[in-house]
This record gives sequence, structure tokens and C-alpha cells, in this order.
Amino acid sequence: MATLAAQLDLPEITLADGNYDQRHALRMSLRPDQWLVRNLFGYAVVQYDDVIAVLRDKRWHSATSKIPELMGITNPAFLERQQVSILSAEGDMHTRLRRLVAPAFSPRAADRLRPFMRDVINGLIDNVADAGRADFTTDICEPYPIPIICELLGAPKQDWQLFSRWASDILEIFSVDVVSKLDVIMRAQEELGEYTRGLIAERRSKPADDLLTDLIAAEEAGDKLSNDELVMMVDAVIVGGTDTTRNQLGCAVALFADHPDQWARLAEQPDLASRAVEESMRYFGAVRGTARFSSCDIEYRDVLFPAGTFISVGLAEANRDRDVFADPEAFDITSPSPSQPQLTFGSGIHYCLGAALARAELQEALPLLAQRMPKLAVDGQIIWKPEGVGIFGPAQMPISFAAGH
Repeated sequence: MATLAAQLDLPEITLADGNYDQRHALRMSLRPDQWLVRNLFGYAVVQYDDVIAVLRDKRWHSATSKIPELMGITNPAFLERQQVSILSAEGDMHTRLRRLVAPAFSPRAADRLRPFMRDVINGLIDNVADAGRADFTTDICEPYPIPIICELLGAPKQDWQLFSRWASDILEIFSVDVVSKLDVIMRAQEELGEYTRGLIAERRSKPADDLLTDLIAAEEAGDKLSNDELVMMVDAVIVGGTDTTRNQLGCAVALFADHPDQWARLAEQPDLASRAVEESMRYFGAVRGTARFSSCDIEYRDVLFPAGTFISVGLAEANRDRDVFADPEAFDITSPSPSQPQLTFGSGIHYCLGAALARAELQEALPLLAQRMPKLAVDGQIIWKPEGVGIFGPAQMPISFAAGH
């Protein structure tokens, strides 16, 4: 007979804060067989197999739709305008949206942007190459994804700054003081929605080689995305594809700064790029966890989670599971690929839709950075983003490197 989760004697642990060294200490404080812990959110699973099980069980719904509730947002104007997104949809609606848009987010679709990605990262390095020092967050990470998102959508270069502001403002939905920023978020949503509708109208009459044209053309048995759904997808691309790439690139380079031999090896062997991306995401992922809530009473491993129970899914903890990864505390981009994938992109029906694009962006950026920023070192203190942000990474990262490359 299952035991009610609330009746279990569980350790209480916060999994949301700290860099990879601090999170290692948290992991080591748990018993090897400890698969469930209590936290401020409710509960958390921390072992690889349990993380996979929760993410693949369709009864556990994405908590993205619950963000307003969790953050204490009661503003009626904000709540009324929130529509179902592919990031939060469940059931038949989610299946339909993923089926329609999946081809537009294929590896092949991402690959056509690789030359442009190289141009963008080289241009950003050019700005700091002669100085031999930079704030990696401000000079490289933050400006890298926006031109690529704009190119992906077919937005002209003169609008990059607009998209950068909209992305920053909309992503305030994940900030700890979101209630005080609702006006900023709503204004950005309105401006982006109006812009996107204009871009959609233009693409309907003049198709181009871009994501928006692909989404407009997406059809399955006569079913197509509505105009509102197209606007939602653009919003989802910005929310899901901007801060993730920025922060993962920052986390990866901070990690390489601690492993200069691996940085030099990547510069010499750029064909290690794919392995470098997967290993850095396993060892120090920017998305360290996600959240689900039970849509009904769920029994799992003889534990009963009543409907409405929130559970954190410890992606970072699962990525260091000794039962899955041979030497989980070692960072080595030359090691053979493990039999099981790293979980920073998630798993199950909400597996990151933009995974192919993110992989391509990181695979193109890291070898070029290694080649053009040799002798990389942290030149001061890295300021990490505070606890409570949706995606972890460096807020400031002063670096030095050999100039002139």
C-alpha cells in the first residue's frame, strides 16, 4: 500500500542555488539511495531513473502554466491575456502543436543557420580580441542569441535591438520580483505581438527561407496554426531560445576556464565540439531543474502524490548519477559518449523543442572561442545569478586571454 508523500520522513534540501561545486556538496549530503527529498517547492526527485520517469509520465503536467499562481500574481489584466503556450500545453493540444511545428525545429533546419552563427560569434570576438579581456557575459553571451533568433524568424537586422529589449522584458516573468514588473512584461508582449502579426502578414504574401514561413506552411491533414498560435510560437522561441543559450554558453566557458587543458584541446580539435557541448551541459547545465504538478493522484515507487502536488525535477543531480555516468565528477570532453543522454534538455513530451538549434549555436561558438581566446582565465570574480531565477548562469564574468587572435 502506498504511503502518502506528506507522511514520509524526508531530508529537506534546496536544489536551486549554487554553482557546480556547491551543488556537488548538496548531492554528497544525500544517501546514495535517496531518490526523493523535500524542498520549499514541495518535493524533488534527484536520481536519473526517477527524473526520467516523472518527465515521461503524462500525468505530471508542466508547472509553467502555474507560474502566475506560484508567484502570487493576481493582476486581472495580466491573467486575462495569458494564453496556452506550447511550453505549458498538455494532452491533445500539446500533441497537435508539437506535430505541426516539429519539422521546423529539426536539426536540418538548425544546420542552415550554422554559417550565420559563425559570423555572429566571430564578430563578437572581433570587438574584444585586441584588448585581451572582456566581460564574457556582457560582451559575448548576451548579444549572441538575438541575431540568430532574428535570422531564424526572418526579422531584419535593424530590428535586432528591438528583439533584444523585448526578450529581456518578457523574460522578467522568471524574476523573483515579477509582480513589480508586470507592466514591463505586458508592454513587451503587446509590442512583440503587434510586430509579429505584421511579419506574419508579410510572410503570407512573400514567403522566405525562415522559420516563420515554415510555421505558416506547416500542415497536417488540413490542420494549420492559427494567427494567434503563430504569435504564440514566436513568443515561445524568444522565451525558450534566448536566456537558455546565453546562460549555457556562460556556464560552459566558466567551466572550461577551470579546465585549461580541455580548452586548449578543443582549440586544436574542433571536431570535439559536439562532445564538448554534451559534456558541459551534463557537468554544468544552465537549466538545473524543472517543475511538474500532479494532474491527478499519482502512485510512484509506493508513494502517493495527491492531485496538485508540486515536484521539482533535479536535472543537475541526475546528470551526476553514478549509476548512469562512469565518472560523473570528472569533466572530460574526450571521454566516450555515455549510453544515456545528459538531461539538461529534459525528456518526455516537453523535451526542449529548440534542442537542435541550441546544440548548433553552442557547437559553433565553443571551438571558435577556444581558438580565438587562448590562455583563457577568469580575471576577477564571477558574479552568479541569484537563487530564484529560471535559468542559472553568470551575471558578470571578467576574463582575460591572449590578445590578437
